[in-house]
Amino acid sequence: MKNNTFGALKEKPFFYFWIGEIFTQIPTHLFNFFLILLVFKITNSNTAVSGAVLTFTLPAIFFGSIAGVYVDRWDKKRVLIISNILRAVLLICMIFFLNNLVMIYLISLFITVLVQFVIPAESPMIPLTVKEDNLLSANALFGMAIFGSILIAYVLSGPVLLILKPAKTLILLSILLLLGAFAISLIKMRTPIKSKNITTKPNFLKDVRSTFSLMSKTKEISSSLFLLAFSQILTLTIATIAPGYSQEILKIPIEDFALLFAAPAALGTVIGGVILVHYFHSYKKNKLIATGIFMSGIALLLLPYGSKVASRAFAQTLNLSLPPILEINILHIMVVLAFVIGVANSFVFVPANTILQEKTTDEIRGKIYGFLNSIIGLLSLFPIVLAGSLSDLIGVGAVITGIGVGLILLGFTWIFSK
Repeated sequence: MKNNTFGALKEKPFFYFWIGEIFTQIPTHLFNFFLILLVFKITNSNTAVSGAVLTFTLPAIFFGSIAGVYVDRWDKKRVLIISNILRAVLLICMIFFLNNLVMIYLISLFITVLVQFVIPAESPMIPLTVKEDNLLSANALFGMAIFGSILIAYVLSGPVLLILKPAKTLILLSILLLLGAFAISLIKMRTPIKSKNITTKPNFLKDVRSTFSLMSKTKEISSSLFLLAFSQILTLTIATIAPGYSQEILKIPIEDFALLFAAPAALGTVIGGVILVHYFHSYKKNKLIATGIFMSGIALLLLPYGSKVASRAFAQTLNLSLPPILEINILHIMVVLAFVIGVANSFVFVPANTILQEKTTDEIRGKIYGFLNSIIGLLSLFPIVLAGSLSDLIGVGAVITGIGVGLILLGFTWIFSK
């Protein structure tokens, strides 16, 4: 029997949550790409871009777990509303510092601190807005909201920046965040059963110990945390080397990279989510995850070598009979591989997120996602800095090849460890 991919949207609380997420995620990702472009244009350095990406990740190390402890005791709906409003204010403040790299980094850090309180409130709200039989559908739709918003944001990023320029772009992002806050305010939550722990004063060390204990005793939780962290770290690493990849290998302006790579990758994630829920909902989640890891590894391994494939005699001969839009060239190959990476990402993100929600309760779910955020911030420091520095030293192509090989090895390890 086929599952209904969009079944969760029939439940009004989740519908408003989903709309709110779209309005929240679009400016979030537009801002990330905006910041990368702004910093690269100011400095023309991959290392400086690494610094910008680090402003997305450093606050998670210091605030991720702490935020999770508090969010579990707060009204998650209110957390999302307030954080959107405060981020909108900070974006307006950045307008006055568009040529000041230090202030750009600082404001981005403050924005990311607020995001640390958003993350342990977002995903944990899903089980509170849908019935259990719609949980896989809700997580697929949640993934579509995130990565579909990436698609919209990155497709629009070039035109928006060209037409509106930096100042008006930041105003637009602020308006979208406020619309997201309004949509979330319409949610009428299904009242969760609160335990006594929720109403007591937070004990950070005790809560962290209990979270670690649960993770160590429940393999599904620790594995899902690892996968979700790895997926996001990989995304951040690719974002770090994206400007260099567009200039060094593709020979295109970095503004065009959003449309040609990030957009098809996001579209692949959306379509992958539909395929997964509609046709593979009865498959074991671990098999779906392993499939996604392998697909990502193979696609990344091939990514730097599109020009070699396009220059082969068979490709040149085939191009003679194909219309220009279907010709085999480095850009078209990259678009296809980006789409495959997106599909692969959905095969990791949706099952891992669903497992994590199935194996946790509302009393601890926020701490789990807060800890996940801290893991991402801590573990991403080395690969992000290393990727940016290595790209400047040995070239982007070699770095991407190494990442692809690593993913394939991880896929083999994941299969044999299950």
